[in-house]
Amino acid sequence: MFSILYKKSKQWAKEIKKDVIVVWLIAKDKRTPILVKFLALIIAAYALSPIDLIPDFIPILGYLDDIIIVPLGLLLVMKLTPQYIKDDCKVIAAGLAEKPINLWAAGFIILVWLFLLAYLGMYFYHSLR
Repeated sequence: MFSILYKKSKQWAKEIKKDVIVVWLIAKDKRTPILVKFLALIIAAYALSPIDLIPDFIPILGYLDDIIIVPLGLLLVMKLTPQYIKDDCKVIAAGLAEKPINLWAAGFIILVWLFLLAYLGMYFYHSLR
């Protein structure tokens, strides 16, 4: 029983990983509508980011955002994206390696998180004074 559940959850995680790559490609596609592009960029960045809204060490709630936010965001982007763009991005994603590495994207995500943390730190510092 446990091994079946483990195998199904492992397969589901692989599918989510593929969908994240497709959504990242949708965000980079020039034909994607601006609103969908922005949403796809946010969802892909959140899914690929090592920083979560709720840290994973918090029991149950830590993984809840990964289990709910990412799949729902992926589903929303897929629903809003025109079919011909999704088809093209799926073909490209199938040709990519198992784990794409883009140092510029990783650096950008880290800079965004650092900027956000610095802003929040300044806000709390000034509000406590």
